Amino acid sequence: MSNFHDFKAKTISGDEVSMQDYQDDVVLVVNTASKCGLTPQFEGLQKLHEEYKDQGLKILGFPCNQFAGQDPGSNEEIASFCLKNYGVDFTMFDKVDVNGKDAHPIFEYLKDELGGTLGKKIKWNFTKFLIGKDGQPIKRFAPTKKPKDIEKSIKTALES
Repeated sequence: MSNFHDFKAKTISGDEVSMQDYQDDVVLVVNTASKCGLTPQFEGLQKLHEEYKDQGLKILGFPCNQFAGQDPGSNEEIASFCLKNYGVDFTMFDKVDVNGKDAHPIFEYLKDELGGTLGKKIKWNFTKFLIGKDGQPIKRFAPTKKPKDIEKSIKTALES
């Protein structure tokens, strides 16, 4: 697969979605966790969503329990937590692995395209990948990079 739009994933409610649905949108893919020191980033992600959704930004959250077991809940518990605590209404997907033999193909692709400080591994929760309207990955952001600090990159991608 040579483009983000070639993949599919299941939403947190179990519906299969083609990433083709996001053609002509700028996409921010984030591996999330509900019980992490970085969990408050949900608030910043939601703000970005509200600010830029009408301009074509789509934020896709993928819960992951691979880092210190920080997202142990069911899909229903995760969805409820995100909505209740952070008002999240951007699309959340099924809990996935982002590293190892069972890593979701979207994350295998993104890691291949945009390596990080650990090479082709994801270091922690809230690693972010910005994908252009054409489905090509643009930039990877470290877990500690706050959503507001990637706003300039998002604006640039939306304008291109």
